[in-house]
Amino acid sequence: MKLNNAFLTHDDGDQKLLVSTGASKFSGLVRSNETAGFIISCLEKDTTEAEIVAKMQKKYDGPKDAMERDVKKVIAQLRKIGAIDG
Repeated sequence: MKLNNAFLTHDDGDQKLLVSTGASKFSGLVRSNETAGFIISCLEKDTTEAEIVAKMQKKYDGPKDAMERDVKKVIAQLRKIGAIDG
């Protein structure tokens, strides 16, 4: 899975922004915290949930089950707005 081409990412200081190009049903801007921004960055290339969790474990100190929940939650929200292919 990866981000849909109808969305662009932009780093805005501490936040990662996800912007609809207008080629999707979703119209708007998504602001994310550091964790969600990291997940979105991982989705810029084709990846899996397990690969994202593994990358998070290398970058952050925390329980794996919490990371898995965060990844599932962010991906579900992105799917809801049509921001993920695959």
